[in-house]
Amino acid sequence: MKNVLTFVLLLGLTLLLAACGGGAAAPTSAPEGAQAPDSAVAPPADDAAALAVEAYLTAKVAGDREGVAANICAALESRIDAETLSFNAVQAALEEMSCASDAGGATVTCTGRITAVYGGENRDFPLATYAVTQEDGEYKWCGEPTAS
Repeated sequence: MKNVLTFVLLLGLTLLLAACGGGAAAPTSAPEGAQAPDSAVAPPADDAAALAVEAYLTAKVAGDREGVAANICAALESRIDAETLSFNAVQAALEEMSCASDAGGATVTCTGRITAVYGGENRDFPLATYAVTQEDGEYKWCGEPTAS
């Protein structure tokens, strides 16, 4: 029963991420040919919003609950476990991640992808544009902005 529940949860999250065009992963090891997250081009040190999104995505891919919790906004705290477990049952890695915030700091656009191995096949989840908010003087990932 636990395996069925895990499969259903993973399938649902995969479909949700595919529909949203974004997501992240929790690896046991990187897919063949994948680059480690620290090989990505880092944003300038003064782009705190972009650094926060990169920290969130890196924690999510690693399945690091504390890292996800430290970088997610208060409005989405109920999603910490789901975000942390998104790719728990597969091998996943960030590839070529590069993020930069807009002039107002309300959104961060990332390029690159998360590569996850499902049934021996690599599946890519392109990184996207993410909403950020400031809480207690620090930027936090706060989902994907809605279309206007």
